[in-house]
Amino acid sequence: MRSTRNKTMTLDGDEAELYLSRCVEADSITLDQNFVDTVIHGDTFEALKHIKNESVDLAIIDPPYNMNKTFGEDVFKKTDALSYAKYTEQWLMLIKPLLKPTGSIYVCCDWESGIAIAPILQEHFVVRNRITWQREKGRASKRNWKNAMEDIWFATVGDTFTFNADAVKQRRKVIAPYKLDGVARDWSQTKDGKFRDTGASNFWDDISVPYWSMPENTPHPTQKPEKLMAKLILASSNEGDVVLDPFAGSGSSCVTAAKLGRHYIGIEKDATYCAMAQKRIDMAKKDSSIQGYVDGVFWERNTLAEQRKTKK
Repeated sequence: MRSTRNKTMTLDGDEAELYLSRCVEADSITLDQNFVDTVIHGDTFEALKHIKNESVDLAIIDPPYNMNKTFGEDVFKKTDALSYAKYTEQWLMLIKPLLKPTGSIYVCCDWESGIAIAPILQEHFVVRNRITWQREKGRASKRNWKNAMEDIWFATVGDTFTFNADAVKQRRKVIAPYKLDGVARDWSQTKDGKFRDTGASNFWDDISVPYWSMPENTPHPTQKPEKLMAKLILASSNEGDVVLDPFAGSGSSCVTAAKLGRHYIGIEKDATYCAMAQKRIDMAKKDSSIQGYVDGVFWERNTLAEQRKTKK
């Protein structure tokens, strides 16, 4: 018996079969098929070959990091740096022609896989920045620093691209408010306190890894938070744009894209995760909220009470 507060998604056999039946099977893809707003079940290296060139506005890639990891029925095994670099270039070269000339790409990694990914990304795209996400969760080590950070490389196809800076501001409490001639300087007084909406930096300390009491949580071992996906999607796409995720997992990018008025194409090898992604997309039609993102701004960690007041 699990706790009543445990919101982790589960699927019974009938549900899994139902939602998987609504995904597109990669081995039955036909030429010129429209994949918009679709989760594709199958191998990404085959499925990517059937997506139309220059049809994607934003690609969010969360590939297996170079470590031993079990993803449902699939196991990714750590390899040497050269082999991992070749693996990276293989999927990157399939994605590049799918992006529009104004397209952007984000690639998630840890410090070790990032060493291999960065030079390849720089060779084929214009690298703009590296975001560091303080995810907190991580195993302690007696012989090294605890690995509590992940990186996200931001790159574009060219010099013309979408970046909506005002859409990704963070609301922070003002500790030492400053006034000029008696007027608040760059902050606002509300009934709940003093706040400042600040421009987003490349260090993100306001996002938690999904955990068991969050409705978005799934059994996927490396699930990315919807709040994280929301920042990437809002910054680098517009409503109606197409977001591609070739390693979709349990569907965080697809779900968030749908909640924010974007189209999505997700590809996932594991059948159970595909079914979960499809179920989450259906749930998003009834509840489009994103934890930590309220009234067009991103809130700091542990400010749920303020968010609830604001929504009222």
